[in-house]
Amino acid sequence: MIYMRKAGPKDLLSIMKIIEEARTFLADSGSDQWQNAYPAVFDIEEDFAKEQAYVLLVDDKIAGYCAIITGEEPAYTQITDGAWSNQNFDYVTIHRIALSNEFRGQSLTRYLFSNIFTLMLSKGYSDFRLDTHPVNKLMQHVFEREGFVKRGLVQFEGDRFAYQLELNNR
Repeated sequence: MIYMRKAGPKDLLSIMKIIEEARTFLADSGSDQWQNAYPAVFDIEEDFAKEQAYVLLVDDKIAGYCAIITGEEPAYTQITDGAWSNQNFDYVTIHRIALSNEFRGQSLTRYLFSNIFTLMLSKGYSDFRLDTHPVNKLMQHVFEREGFVKRGLVQFEGDRFAYQLELNNR
């Protein structure tokens, strides 16, 4: 069984283990993304406090993590080498996507995004935005497979490719 639920402090150790695995995975792939303090325990605890922390579970074991944030993302206000498709400031941003090494290669991002889209469409959101490091070809592939369109560059710990997906919410 695969599903998503809100995360809380009881999940912190599992989430940080997944973040550290993702940090190592990124380094091994030649990316400097997440190689500093970000995301730190503080970032995850802030996600809990703002009720934007979610975990993906496989057979009741935490397999992934992400933050689902609504409203304007300040880092996305300035976009270069392109533009967002609209001037909407009430959209969904997905940050800190990470999967456990134990579940890598099982296409769990398909489930993660499906759950995110279903949850947020039910709350009236249809504009989704996210970013990734230009070296992170794997996430670029995942985003494009899910229907996201590269819109330009934003600054989030350096240059990041910005992606957007607008779903029909009728």
